Amino acid sequence: MIGDAPTRGASTRARSRAQLDGPDRAPTRAYLKGIGYDDEALRRPIVGIANTWTEAMPCNFHLRRLAERVKDGVRAAGGTPMEFNTVAVSDGIAMGTEGMKTSLVSREVIADSIELVARGHLFDAVIALSGCDKTIPGCVMALARLDLPCLMLYGGSIAPGSFRGKDVTIQEVFEAVGAHASGNMSDEDLAELESVASPGAGACGGQFTANTMAMAFELLGISPMGSSMVPAEEGKKGQVAEDCGHLVLELLERDFRPRSVITKASLENAIAGVAMTGGSTNAVLHLLAVASEAGVELSIDDFDRLAWITPLLADLKPFGRYVAPDLWRAGGVPLVAARLAEAGLLHGEAVTVTGRTIGEEAASAEEADGQSVVRQLREPLAPNGGFAILHGNLAPDGCVVKLAGHGRRQQRGQARVFESEEDAFAAVKAGLIAAGEVVVIRNEGPAGGPGMREMLAVTAAIQGEGLGDSVALLTDGRFSGATHGFMAGHVAPEAIRGGPIAAVRDGDTVVFDVEGRELNVELSEEEIAERVAAYVAPVPRYETGVLGKYARHVGSAAQGALTS
Repeated sequence: MIGDAPTRGASTRARSRAQLDGPDRAPTRAYLKGIGYDDEALRRPIVGIANTWTEAMPCNFHLRRLAERVKDGVRAAGGTPMEFNTVAVSDGIAMGTEGMKTSLVSREVIADSIELVARGHLFDAVIALSGCDKTIPGCVMALARLDLPCLMLYGGSIAPGSFRGKDVTIQEVFEAVGAHASGNMSDEDLAELESVASPGAGACGGQFTANTMAMAFELLGISPMGSSMVPAEEGKKGQVAEDCGHLVLELLERDFRPRSVITKASLENAIAGVAMTGGSTNAVLHLLAVASEAGVELSIDDFDRLAWITPLLADLKPFGRYVAPDLWRAGGVPLVAARLAEAGLLHGEAVTVTGRTIGEEAASAEEADGQSVVRQLREPLAPNGGFAILHGNLAPDGCVVKLAGHGRRQQRGQARVFESEEDAFAAVKAGLIAAGEVVVIRNEGPAGGPGMREMLAVTAAIQGEGLGDSVALLTDGRFSGATHGFMAGHVAPEAIRGGPIAAVRDGDTVVFDVEGRELNVELSEEEIAERVAAYVAPVPRYETGVLGKYARHVGSAAQGALTS
């Protein structure tokens, strides 16, 4: 039992006492006593531990173990933890298959299920444990809806694998598939690489979507500063989890809620952090969604404004040399916050769940001697952040173009049009894509997919085939955080919703112009309109079940692909 745990005031049980106190609630207490809760436990604040644990992927594999340490912290601080689970879909495992259609859909299911359990059981506070990509924003979306004292704890990154003396991540395996298809890697080498690239539990190690979103939410203030980059299997992660259990009771005592944290200023801090570290373009989608859930006005063009004035400083994969554990040793997210403050890009007054402002957290950052993971302001990798927002006649509502890791800012090439990811992947593997072409993949948007699949299998194969420096790609789908190259995703409106991407045909000339912030096809407005009107989209694969429901209700990627 709890022993010398502090006694919490009645105000900290404002919700749970309605379900647990008084003669009328004897049946509820009877249920809970039967599974081990006693009167003392039921007189304490009830803290829901929303877990995304699963055995189906490494990213979340260790979260059940981590939850035990969270619960230890909750009990020691005078609360009673009640753990519950929700779903999780691995982007990396589902990538390139029909299963990937479920990934973004799972974000909504995660948010919905956490909200439902927390409301149904009248928890006084909540801690959400996340791991793989969609579990992170899904958890924070739920916390924003609930607006109870709560926080999010990220499970941490996997350690890098070692392949012939070189650190590797899952990115190298995806790119090896293209190299293997082109005859540049043997069966034996591919088998050896796949056996060592993912050496344990934790999320993918580069500045892919999981680490990008974990960093963003630490800069946003909904996760404690210094918590996210502690690797999954580093011994200190358990203490981080226990500290979070203590912290959530302090938040409850202060009645400190997520909507005090999620503000326009804190969202801009998160966006600037993504730009400075060359993070995943998926951050655009997820931060728009979180802003909407919190009732904060945020536009896709806010991302462009901030990215253009933010230097790229972090030398992280998929384009750089380092992985998340290296960033942790260099100084972690506090170091990134400090660089943002130094550049005049941090809203230092924004509050965080620790009770300190983000400016105070940045001021206490500790930078490792001689570290080269996060560069000094005077020597950026690039003068602008890792992405830009383009409009134009192909993307009237906007699209996200990835800039980190290459210097290309313009491309003019002939379109090669595919109606699905599978068709494009087959063409790349067969050597049917020529240098200088622009690969167009449509009907992979939020509704058209449905589920807005990531195109990592295609983009990695392009890299593996040696075409990464010459071929560009655009899609109404998404890109993995592990994608690198000249790519435009989230093209909106999507094809199935009448977007101009439906008008593009093989041989049309497509023009990327980052400086002008435009993505265009060299066709007249009249020709585009006629082609869109004549376009017949493929028959929907799913008209019933969760995917059919999602396709009917999901909104535009330009607004975060939220369901309504």
